[in-house]
Amino acid sequence: MAKRGLVSILVIVGIIIFLLVICSGWYISTRNKLVTLEESVDAEWAEIDNQLKRRIDLIPNLVATVKGFAAHEREVFTQIAEARSKLAGAQTVGETAQGYNQLQSALGRLLMIVERYPDLKSNQTFIRLQDELAGTENRIAVARKRYNDSVRRFNTKIRRFPSSTVANMMGLEKKVYFEIEEAAREVPTVDFGS
Repeated sequence: MAKRGLVSILVIVGIIIFLLVICSGWYISTRNKLVTLEESVDAEWAEIDNQLKRRIDLIPNLVATVKGFAAHEREVFTQIAEARSKLAGAQTVGETAQGYNQLQSALGRLLMIVERYPDLKSNQTFIRLQDELAGTENRIAVARKRYNDSVRRFNTKIRRFPSSTVANMMGLEKKVYFEIEEAAREVPTVDFGS
């Protein structure tokens, strides 16, 4: 009889240990997945930041080229300088998006000015800088999409049960999407053929 009681206790202890191992394994797996997703978001953001810095570095050369042809367009040059400074000093995703939008708007006005200067449109330095800027814009768009996809995966994972309990224990919060304003989505029409 004592032997049966001992076996029952060992079975119960074995089941408890088995459940603890299963729960610990799930917790560790979920925690590692959340860490991986968070690192993915950070890596994608670093790529956006890298491309934005490249863009910020190209703009002074573009502005200097245009200034040589259109020195009296001081207001646009000032807006570009302010927007570039704001973007360079951004600390959060929201601030970066706001600076990006402001710079997009100022660059749109700059490209409209270019329309009035046929010599500038044919200047090789300007054409090269414009191509580099367009390539950078494409890389920013791709990086922004990848970042937003990573944010979506991360936010979904930390909000879904049961991984939300682990996310709460880790203190993880939703990440912010890098979105552009509706006005910045509209590309100014520029015709360099005229």
